[in-house]
Amino acid sequence: MWFRRDLRLQDNRALAQAMAQCQHVHGLFVLDRAILAPLPRADRRVEFIVESLAALDHDIRSTSPTPGAGLMVEHANALESVVKWARALRVQAVYANHDDEPYSLARDANVRDALALEGIAFHTFKDHVIFERSEVLSLSGSPFMVFTPYKNAWLKRFTPTDAQDQGSSAHPERWAPLPTSAPALPGLKDIGFEATNWASLGLQAGPAGAQKLWLDFQERMANYKAARDYPAIKGASYLSVHLRFGTLSIRELVRHAHAQSLGDCEGSAVWLSELIWRDFYHQIMHHHPRVVTQAFKPDYDRIEWETGEDANQLLAAWCAGQTGYPLVDAAMRQLNQTGYMHNRLRMVTASFLVKDLGLDWRRGEAYFAQHLNDFDLAANNGGWQWASSSGCDAQPYFRIFNPITQSEKFDPQGKFIRRYVPELADWPDEALHAPWIYAQKKGGPSTSMLGKDYPLPIVDHASARNKTLWRYGVVKSQKIQ
Repeated sequence: MWFRRDLRLQDNRALAQAMAQCQHVHGLFVLDRAILAPLPRADRRVEFIVESLAALDHDIRSTSPTPGAGLMVEHANALESVVKWARALRVQAVYANHDDEPYSLARDANVRDALALEGIAFHTFKDHVIFERSEVLSLSGSPFMVFTPYKNAWLKRFTPTDAQDQGSSAHPERWAPLPTSAPALPGLKDIGFEATNWASLGLQAGPAGAQKLWLDFQERMANYKAARDYPAIKGASYLSVHLRFGTLSIRELVRHAHAQSLGDCEGSAVWLSELIWRDFYHQIMHHHPRVVTQAFKPDYDRIEWETGEDANQLLAAWCAGQTGYPLVDAAMRQLNQTGYMHNRLRMVTASFLVKDLGLDWRRGEAYFAQHLNDFDLAANNGGWQWASSSGCDAQPYFRIFNPITQSEKFDPQGKFIRRYVPELADWPDEALHAPWIYAQKKGGPSTSMLGKDYPLPIVDHASARNKTLWRYGVVKSQKIQ
């Protein structure tokens, strides 16, 4: 069993198949050098994976009656490691769950070919989503490009069987003992990484951490629709990193949310819709892999973005949370300090980068990819293309979030802003959304710090909006006057 983005024993489709079809099962995870090499040496995601692997190894050892059972973990080239261990252990088949990112598809194709030369089968299964690839198509047999009809078709097709527990925890006696040559479970230093602030954030990796958050969210799910847009309150599920690395099953979440939604629970229905968006973006990437580097709507690649040193300085200010717009800055600082950003704020910050600063959406996408704990290529790409209006079913190009009104609406008392922009902590509520406007109208001792302790706006929203409308004119037959 080759674990990848499915770090759990419970409800794991490939593992269930391996346990059902094989007498002896070895577990392997490869810390792929090709993936890890470009990452910063202190990366919360790597720490999450290492801790989750230790938890997975513990779960195998504690549930299997086989003496010496456990998880093999190797820091190596994935192709070489999988083939080496398959050959050394004289296995008949390698089992794994699908990973549809372009790198992973190419890697798996090479693994399949190499294993075939050894006479070893390679079986892969759907596990990371409910419906994948071409499972949900329009009546004409083409992939959906708009979410709402996709969602309707998804719901029409869905039955409880699609989210049934796979029973992968059965037959724990079939875990094979670790070979004497198996490497010791590595720590961060063993693979060249350093500890982060993960522990101080109160985050827990592995299935136990996932279940703790999941049980907590079940108590709050009914209120999800009302609470989800307010970053200062506990409205989100906070499960995204666990979904990303598979420390809990998407089927378990959908089973619960779908059942609750049938009981007219609006919060559950809205959250289920968010899970369906996840499937939607994965099937978009499958059918249109060019979106990884290009706009889904080709005309949007004709947009002329800001470039040069001035553009680089704007990007740096956005990355550091120093734009002078408190909600944007608080969101970016939350990302930098914790690796998490509230979904409403992902939309606000993305819109600001693209439509206020005039920067290429790919620059923001790359920054999120480097810093988000829950980074998922399909979802991150889909979200950024939505914000930049270049994606499928994206917001219209003329819909431009106003960072001031977004702040007034979704952080009215400035609780979130005060947490991450402490320079403004003593300012009154009404001043926090646009402090420079408040200073012009009312002044006061604290306003003298603008431009010193806290920056003035790096761009005027109204002027930027007009320029964006002109910039996006290339997607029409002529420039907008």
